[in-house]
Amino acid sequence: MIEKLDFNINEIFYSIQGEGTRAGLPCIFVRLQGCLLRCVWCDTPYALERKEIVSMMTGKEIADEVSKYDCKFLMFTGGEPLEQENIFPLINYFCDLGYDVVIETNGQADVSKVDQRATKIMDLKCPDSLMHKKNNYKNIDYLNKNDEVKFVVGSEKDFNFAEEICEKYNLEEKVNTILISPVFGKIELNDLAELIKKSKHRFRMQFQMHKYIWEPNRKGV
Repeated sequence: MIEKLDFNINEIFYSIQGEGTRAGLPCIFVRLQGCLLRCVWCDTPYALERKEIVSMMTGKEIADEVSKYDCKFLMFTGGEPLEQENIFPLINYFCDLGYDVVIETNGQADVSKVDQRATKIMDLKCPDSLMHKKNNYKNIDYLNKNDEVKFVVGSEKDFNFAEEICEKYNLEEKVNTILISPVFGKIELNDLAELIKKSKHRFRMQFQMHKYIWEPNRKGV
């Protein structure tokens, strides 16, 4: 029962999804606290510290908060949501209720127990993040066509890395969508667009729409 499950929650808010194939859609965000990784470009540093208790909530309290919004698109993000073991039955719960559940995960946390009805957006780290050696490539075995792989690219070196990983692990056979996302303020959008145009891979360019709608470092959007 979800009322017996505890979670360390950083924030819950209703906004516009800024990334991925659902960009532009209203979305409920549940941001869990804590992440093992320390990417140099991380845009949610306030949600990284695993020992910091921000707001302990039960699954029932999370469900009550989510139900306040007239929206069936729900994203679990972080930090790293899959580091909190209780997340798996909570994902099941919202899938049972008919929510379009999406999990944004960092490429290191084990995804094998995620409900197959949910969509995983797995961020495989590139060299400029300084966390690429933490990528858990075993996770690729648990991806399906509805899932998405994301590479956050800060340079042409990162883009070349994304191409290499795409080829090595046959990502285009695993998922329908491979996202290439620029590190905000680190690579010109037109330069990244040209790299994608020249690539033989079926990459989809994206950028963080919410950072153009609101102030880039603003929370809760």
